[in-house]
Amino acid sequence: MSDILALFKQTGALLQGHFILRSGLHSREFFQCALLLQDAPIAASVCGELAEKLKSFTADTDGKKATVVSPAVGGIIVGQEVARHLGTRHIFVEKDGTGGLVLRRFTINPGEHFIVAEDVVTRGGRVQETLDIIRAHGGIVVAAGAIVDRSGGKIPDFGCPFVSLVQMTPETFPADALPADLIGVDAVKPGSK
Repeated sequence: MSDILALFKQTGALLQGHFILRSGLHSREFFQCALLLQDAPIAASVCGELAEKLKSFTADTDGKKATVVSPAVGGIIVGQEVARHLGTRHIFVEKDGTGGLVLRRFTINPGEHFIVAEDVVTRGGRVQETLDIIRAHGGIVVAAGAIVDRSGGKIPDFGCPFVSLVQMTPETFPADALPADLIGVDAVKPGSK
């Protein structure tokens, strides 16, 4: 874990300040994975480690490899790199214009096996949306994984195994219960909208 965190710090991808997370909670830190993943050799290395943790879930019952699926935008590079390392197909779900996710460009065959790959998980909302879409199209989700699990052990039950490279318990705060050092400090929303 310390090596991955060192890479986040080295690339400037672990931000410190006052942030509003997609969940609406506030935090002193933010993982901007795009800054880590912009360095292709680092992206290949980190996602290769995630692929290793997901490798045992790739075999389908008929010998085909599971397809990797990722939520846009943050998970696309992660999913592509994980799929490359696993030697399988990669697809993604994308934003629908109202804040949700939708499957637009790809086809899911009933019974096809999937692995969800994401960059950072806090409450698991985007992973759950992705799982729901795959299942609604007849796909079978066999595992999910993320580079960073910042849920503090509060990942919901996705109905499949979940793995990550880094597990953290960051301090988060509701907007009406900010600590003194964050009150009066402008908050930013650095994540994708």
